[in-house]
Amino acid sequence: MITDGKAYVDHLSAEEIREYRGTLTEPGKESPYRTRDTEENLNLFERMRKGEFKDGECVLRAKIDMSSPNMNMRDPTIYRIKKADHHRTGNNWCIYPMYDYTHCISDALEGITHSLCTLEFEDHRPLYDWFLDQLPVPCHPQQIEFARLNLNYTITSKRKLNELVIDGSVSGWDDPRMPTIVGMRRRGYTPESIRDFCDRIGVTKNDTVIDVGVLENCVREDLDNRAPRVMGVLDPLKVVITNYPEGETEQLEAPNHPNDTKMGVRKLPFSGIIYIEKDDFMEDAPKKFFRLTPGKEVRLRYAYFIKCNEVVKDNFGNIVELHCSYDPDTKGGNAPDGRKVKGTIHWVSAEHAFKTEVRLYDRLFNDEKPDSNKHQKDWKDFLNNESKK
Repeated sequence: MITDGKAYVDHLSAEEIREYRGTLTEPGKESPYRTRDTEENLNLFERMRKGEFKDGECVLRAKIDMSSPNMNMRDPTIYRIKKADHHRTGNNWCIYPMYDYTHCISDALEGITHSLCTLEFEDHRPLYDWFLDQLPVPCHPQQIEFARLNLNYTITSKRKLNELVIDGSVSGWDDPRMPTIVGMRRRGYTPESIRDFCDRIGVTKNDTVIDVGVLENCVREDLDNRAPRVMGVLDPLKVVITNYPEGETEQLEAPNHPNDTKMGVRKLPFSGIIYIEKDDFMEDAPKKFFRLTPGKEVRLRYAYFIKCNEVVKDNFGNIVELHCSYDPDTKGGNAPDGRKVKGTIHWVSAEHAFKTEVRLYDRLFNDEKPDSNKHQKDWKDFLNNESKK
């Protein structure tokens, strides 16, 4: 390109280059170094490569059109000097190409037919094509721009996500709160659910923000059809079934999946002392509270009907345990006399339960658009401190 008169070495400073570029309403003006002859440019570029100049002292620019209405076509920089250790070449090579220059060349050398980009690259497409027209590349890929997949309550910038990893806001790139493949896999998202999500929202030219609830719903629907069921209690409340034979246990049966008989059944141990969720009991319950409350029946899933007869409290008025009675004729969760109960709660047998660590994850940010400039705040200010329990 230098030999063809389509590139030149420029000694303007970064501030001067910015000033010479002009504005969206005013054309730029040509650099005083734009008319250097071929030999001088080749010599200066070789000296750049050898490291004879300081960082920022000069750059190699494409010679296109300083009056172009597209700012990207106003003699963009192709190579800059950066004296830094490279993971392959060490410090033997100190000129580095710019992204707009390498993007199209990489695509062409790799035989790409269509380079799919996000909308912010639409104004870069003329430059993409111009470089390919000047260079002896094997093919000319077509760049097409689409809207990126933006999710609310989510940041997808790799630079910003890297900040979260470095400063310890998350445990790593595989933190289940991170919008990364390893994070989503660790959280239990299935490939099928992510593909379903992409199929539902489609590909568009409009720059929109998708509700993250759509993704969560796709995951929920997929897991609902395939995940075998178990029961667990996160915030346990002790329930003593006073009329259950003391010291006895029995093995009930429960389907591994409520709608898929092919998954078979599992044994469900039951005893006279069980744990239920604290949220499934209310002493002074409103009318539409259909879980356990004093004097009313509730169904233990796959087990029996129980009725709360007594609430035992400590000296501070905190509920310690419930004393309930069960109906042995309702084994399996149905009453032979046809009576109905509206509430069904899950439980575990105290004797057969085991302790486990459970991590509850919420959205990483508590604002829909954490990196929006309208907030006039640092995007990290919107981190959800309750996103992991």
